Amino acid sequence: MNRFKFHVKKGDHVEVISGNFRGSSGRILAVFPGKQRVLVEGVRIIKKHLRKSQDNPSGKIAEREGPIHISNVKLIEREKKTEKKAVTKPKKEKEATKAA
Repeated sequence: MNRFKFHVKKGDHVEVISGNFRGSSGRILAVFPGKQRVLVEGVRIIKKHLRKSQDNPSGKIAEREGPIHISNVKLIEREKKTEKKAVTKPKKEKEATKAA
């Protein structure tokens, strides 16, 4: 079990520094560590032809992001972590007087 450590993660704001999409930027939607690729929002839009189905009765051409190599992106801003406060439920008081 090898764990990969990358300079970016899901939710980070990145800029593409090389390749056909150089200069474009967006948030990371997904990271694929095995293939060393990332999906960046609004970068490398590809068209996928969908056949007829119950969801798409007439079929359609869907546009979605395609993966690019992780070495082609540069980190601009980390994902802002919001501090989550622990939510505690009030404990139920045990009945002091039980039916005898």
